[in-house]
Amino acid sequence: MYKGAIANKTFLIDPFLAKKGANPPFPNTLNQDTFNPTVDLPIEEIIDADVVIVTHLHPDHFDAAAIEALPKTIPIIAQSEDDVAVIRKAGFQNVQSIDRITYIEGISLTRTNGKHGIGEIGKMMGEVSGVVFYHTDEKTLYLAGDTIWYNDVEDSIRLHRPEVIIVNGGAAQFLQGDPIIMTKEDIYQTYMAAPQSTIIVSHMEALNHCLLTRRELQAFLDEKELSKHILIPIDGESITF
Repeated sequence: MYKGAIANKTFLIDPFLAKKGANPPFPNTLNQDTFNPTVDLPIEEIIDADVVIVTHLHPDHFDAAAIEALPKTIPIIAQSEDDVAVIRKAGFQNVQSIDRITYIEGISLTRTNGKHGIGEIGKMMGEVSGVVFYHTDEKTLYLAGDTIWYNDVEDSIRLHRPEVIIVNGGAAQFLQGDPIIMTKEDIYQTYMAAPQSTIIVSHMEALNHCLLTRRELQAFLDEKELSKHILIPIDGESITF
């Protein structure tokens, strides 16, 4: 989950608002003694936003607590018409797909593709998306979403030339199959494709199946002398550009 302002418009991305430890660990994963999420959140502060974007409907991106806490009139942008229908069914009145929202007060929004794992696991995880935010007075931001490194991520970087990239790290994984979000090697590949960009790694240490820790990733970045280019915010930290 992220929250940020672009051109005085505040966006809340993928609200996951359950109280710390309210949900059981994801099944078929390691760390079965760790309940989700692993951190508490200031809910009232978080939901004070102008627009909500839901990149996909997995429960760690749009959960029952978010459905309860968010105003039913808040504008929500979803990745597809199918997701729009689900969110409207939950009682929200102002929901549209990103393909129908070209601009919000001068901010251009563009959907990008993602791949939430490979093989059978990837198929099971379903459709996911990222978003590129562009405004003439702001740095172009590419929010990659729940994806591994693959050709479409590289193509999005090449096409949009983002100055800031947010990736979901943590190398989340089930007992079978490969990671379903970025590993440290994937994050490094992202940097190699966009050495001019600042990369922010989110989604760290928030869920039981995220196996890559901040400490391990920081050691990897230090070894490659990339700590000035790739940032790992602590919980609740704000970064301004």
